[in-house]
Amino acid sequence: MRRVSLNARQAQDSVTSQEIEVVLFEITHPDLDEVIRLSTDPTEKLSEDPYLMGTRSTWRGADPATEPWLWIVASTLLPSDLEDAPASSTLVLENLDSDMVSLVRSISTPPSVNMAVVLADSPDVIEAEYLDLQIVSADIDAGEIVLSISRDEIEAEPFPSGRMTRESFPGLFL
Repeated sequence: MRRVSLNARQAQDSVTSQEIEVVLFEITHPDLDEVIRLSTDPTEKLSEDPYLMGTRSTWRGADPATEPWLWIVASTLLPSDLEDAPASSTLVLENLDSDMVSLVRSISTPPSVNMAVVLADSPDVIEAEYLDLQIVSADIDAGEIVLSISRDEIEAEPFPSGRMTRESFPGLFL
């Protein structure tokens, strides 16, 4: 069972609420110069020139002053809470710039993705967290970029697993 803050529970139970759920994405890859931090909400203005909106959060060790989560025009489907299914999600980015397409097409191996759900009023309180996901496919057209994000299925683990032999695990046999 997932723990949810009192503010989030009150927002979910009320007929109308001022609380806004924000999804934060952290995308990493060895070919990227720096971590990509994205937010689904324009919580505050980050800079005037260039005009940037985003969310300031300390999630995953980010410095809110120098490493904000940049707002993107996007929609997302969060992973389900089903026990037997691997966590899978979809991130749909509005294709607003040709540089976005170039970046997606420039990477040949799957990038790692971490996701968190926070409230806009309390971006440091994590309501839900999904770690160690990967972008498994990217469908690009003129209007949007659809990223499919998933975790390896448990059935994909090799069988039989590695044996605890002296050659494979020398630290066990001291």
